[in-house]
Amino acid sequence: MEVIGREPIKFKCLEAEQPIGVIYIGVMDHDDLEYISYADVRRLELGIDNREVEDYIGIQRQLNTKREKDIGKYVNLVDATFPNSIIISISSEHADYDKETKTMTITNKDDVAKVLDGQHRIAGLRHFTKPGEEFQVIVSIYIDMEIEDQAIVFATINKEQKNVSNSLVQDLFAFAKSRSPQKTAHNIARALSKKEDSPFYRKIKILGTANRKETETITQDTFAKSIIKYISSDPQSDRDFYKRNKENSSKKLDLIEGKDLQKLFLRNMFILDEKDIKIAQLIYNYFYVVDKKWPNAWRNQTPNMILNRTTGFVALMRFFKDVYLSFERIGDVITKEEFKTIFDKISLEENDFNKEKYVPGSSGIGELYRDLLYQSGLS
Repeated sequence: MEVIGREPIKFKCLEAEQPIGVIYIGVMDHDDLEYISYADVRRLELGIDNREVEDYIGIQRQLNTKREKDIGKYVNLVDATFPNSIIISISSEHADYDKETKTMTITNKDDVAKVLDGQHRIAGLRHFTKPGEEFQVIVSIYIDMEIEDQAIVFATINKEQKNVSNSLVQDLFAFAKSRSPQKTAHNIARALSKKEDSPFYRKIKILGTANRKETETITQDTFAKSIIKYISSDPQSDRDFYKRNKENSSKKLDLIEGKDLQKLFLRNMFILDEKDIKIAQLIYNYFYVVDKKWPNAWRNQTPNMILNRTTGFVALMRFFKDVYLSFERIGDVITKEEFKTIFDKISLEENDFNKEKYVPGSSGIGELYRDLLYQSGLS
């Protein structure tokens, strides 16, 4: 192996025999990996004058800059981790494995390792900003791998990946010991779904419970996100703050005011009231009035009706912000009677909440929200 320029990168590796060939598994510093790797993005190779298609080259998708940014924030959290390996392919011209010492040596040169899986994680690690701290990553290395095999590995990994249910993600916050907007929303969802006189009794699809009820029409993820958006513009950072300061309960997030508080009107309650009683009571009072005004549309799982499904619930939660702010008492728990004064102005009847009038999805949500806003006089 030819060594060019900087000192070569050396690290311990295990050698594994698989049907496709030998794979080497080791651990690298993230900055070394970022320097030597590149993503071979799928594109067209054009012929003379760019008029004739010669061939397709490259196997990777284009880098998603939003995903890179999200991962860039994640890698700086106190509990950031990449437990799965990043997969790369290197020519034997730039890589050598010593079986006796179980050591891999790689030329310390820009773009000698092709990324088969993990380009977004590598891109996100460029934003790692913790001087003096390490972020090592597991790497799986193929040497002299044919382009056909590279493409098959890439396609197989991405074809077999399954997205984790968003509701499961919300439910897993039950295990968190430190505070977070996600845990708050999860706790409120569970509390309101179990309380027998709650407007959400047996209405939220809580994971981990047996014997699903036909009345469960709102997912835990939808419920949680509709609350979190009024608590935090960056829930991960808030969670990170509490996790870092779990031994120092006197340290609080900064309270907000002005336009920020108009947007995140539940945030100061979240910061000050650590049992989240006020937020839960607010949601309870608001939907208690919804339940009383349109009892059949809200309680019953009727075909073609949308009030107690995602379309209706999300629209009502958008309207919740306008209703709450109209009382100009941010931080207070608005009573059922006060909420009722707003809903009494709305002329929508129960049979209006149908899929023909309010088409499921963003257009139906927006239409219902605007009707609620206009009829209540809050527009």
